[in-house]
Amino acid sequence: MKLPLTSFIHDLPPEVLNTQLPERFTFPFHYVPHPVAVAAVADLQRHLETQSDWVHDFGHGETAGVGAKGKMFGVLVVRKNNGSLGYLAAYSGKLADSNHLPGFVPPVYDVLLAEGFYKQGEKEVNAINARIEALENAPELAAARDQLARAQVQAKDELAKEKASVKAAKKARKLRREAARETMSPEAVEALEKELVRMSVGRHFGYKDLVRAWDARLQTATENLEELTGEINRLKDLRKTMSNDLQRRIFEEYRFLDADGTERDLTDIFKDTIFKTPPAGAGECAAPKLLQFAYLHGLRPVVMAEFWWGQSPRSEIRKHGHFYPACRGKCEPILGHMLVGLPVDPNPMLDNPALGKVLPTIYEDDQLLVVNKPAEFLSVPGKNIEDSVWLRIKKKYPDATGPLIVHRLDMSTSGLLLLTKTKDTHKLLQHQFFKRSVQKRYVALLEGVVKGEEGTIDLPLRGDIEDRPRQIVCHEHGKTSRTHWKVIGREEGRTRVHFWPVTGRTHQLRVHAAHPHGLNAPIVGDDLYGQPAERLHLHAEWISFVHPDTREEVVFEAPAEF
Repeated sequence: MKLPLTSFIHDLPPEVLNTQLPERFTFPFHYVPHPVAVAAVADLQRHLETQSDWVHDFGHGETAGVGAKGKMFGVLVVRKNNGSLGYLAAYSGKLADSNHLPGFVPPVYDVLLAEGFYKQGEKEVNAINARIEALENAPELAAARDQLARAQVQAKDELAKEKASVKAAKKARKLRREAARETMSPEAVEALEKELVRMSVGRHFGYKDLVRAWDARLQTATENLEELTGEINRLKDLRKTMSNDLQRRIFEEYRFLDADGTERDLTDIFKDTIFKTPPAGAGECAAPKLLQFAYLHGLRPVVMAEFWWGQSPRSEIRKHGHFYPACRGKCEPILGHMLVGLPVDPNPMLDNPALGKVLPTIYEDDQLLVVNKPAEFLSVPGKNIEDSVWLRIKKKYPDATGPLIVHRLDMSTSGLLLLTKTKDTHKLLQHQFFKRSVQKRYVALLEGVVKGEEGTIDLPLRGDIEDRPRQIVCHEHGKTSRTHWKVIGREEGRTRVHFWPVTGRTHQLRVHAAHPHGLNAPIVGDDLYGQPAERLHLHAEWISFVHPDTREEVVFEAPAEF
C-alpha cells in the first residue's frame, strides 16, 4: 500500500520556524549542523527513544544485549510546495530487519521485495548452493576421494618397494659378475653376462609395467573423482555468473536523480572512480535516500545532518548522538551527482587553513631547525593546497639539500616539527627515527573523564578505504600502533593527558583517544573521531634527539596554547 506523502514529512519544532535559513545546501562531507537541522535531529531522537512500532537494540543503554548495534541516521529539512518547512528522516541500510519503518523514507531500491528479481534470483542461487552442498556431502564423493588417496599411497609404497628390489638385484648381479671373473672361464663368464643382461632388462621392463599399471589405476580413480567434482565446479561457476549478473542488475536498479532531474545508476556513477564498480552497500546510506525521496516528490532540500545512534562498531569510531559527515567511499560519487543543480556550500577543505599564519622557529643551526607548527597547517603539500611547512622552509632556504622533512604532524595538530638543511643530517636523524630513539611527548585535552591514571594503548590500525582519511582498528590487516599515556589533570568533565607514541601511524593518537578500547574520550575538537571545535586540542610539546653534529642529546619544548 502506497503511503501518503504526509507520512514521511515531519513538522519542525515551532521555535525554529523563524530561524534564518542558509542560502546554500549543506556541504555533506564537512559541515557544522545548522540550528534548524539540529532541531530536526533532536525531534527524531526523541522519537527513537519513545516509539514502540518496532524493536532494535542500539546498545547505548544499560540493558544492551550481545547483538546490540548502532545505526547512522539522517535528517533533511525540505521546503514543501506550499512554501512551508518540514523534515525527512532516514537510516542507513536496514533497521529492525526492514527497509520500511513508519516515518522513514524508503530505500532507493528495495532488494527485499518478494516479487522482485533479486528475491527470485536469490532463490535460484540458494538452490544451487543447496545442490553444491548435497554433492560435496555425498558419500560417493567421500568414497572417491578415499579411493584415490589410498591408491596413491599404495602406488607409492609398491613402486618404492619394487625400485628397492630392482636396486638390490642389480647389486647382486654385480657381485655375481665380479665373482665369475675370478672363478669361471671366459666362455662361462660371457654366457653369464648375457644371462645377467636378460635379467636386468626383465627387471627394468617389469618395473615399467608396474608403473603403467598404477598409472592406469590412478587415472581411473582420478577420472571417477573428477566426474563427481566436475559437476560441483560447474555449479560453482554458474553460481558466480548468476551472482555477478544479479549484482549488476541491482546496481542498474539503483537510479539517482540530481536537482535538475537527470538520472544515473550506480554503475554509471562509479565507472570513473578508483573503485570502477560500486562498493557493497552503495546507495543505502541515509543521505542519498533523503535526497532521492525529496527530488521524487518535488521537495526542495534546505539543510541536512547525519548522526550516530547507539553502540559504536567494533572497528570504526562512532559516538552515540554525535554528528558525522557523509562517508566518502560510498557517498561521495553518488552525492557528487545528486547535488548537481543545487546551490551547495563550498568545500572548506579547499581553503588554505595556513593563510596568514606565522611559522615560528624556536631553534636553528647550520644543520637543522625546529619549528612550532600552528594547528591547521600542513606539514607537506596536500592534494589541493601547496602551502605547508615544507614549502615555506624550502622558500626560506632554497639552497638546502635533502628532503627537509624528517617527520610529520597531522594538519590539525600543532607543535614541534624537526627539519634538516642537509642531506647528510636528514639521513642521520631519519636513522634515529627508524630506531625509535627520538622521544616525543604530546599533550591533549580529551572530551570526557578518563578512567585510570596511566597505561599503554595497543591497537592495530589501517586506513578506511571507503572513508579516507579515517583510520579504523583492524586486527586482521592493521599495523601495530602503541601509545603510552598519563593523566595530568581533570577539568570540568574533560581530561588532560600526556601521550608518548611508540609508533607513528596516521591519526594514531586521535584514534587511541577516541576508540572504546583506547581511552574512549575523543580529543576536543577532533572533527573526524569526535566533535568539531575551534581547533584540535592536540599539541606536540616536547622532543628529544641526538644532535648529528655534537652527538649530544638536545631537548626542545613548546607549551600548548590550550
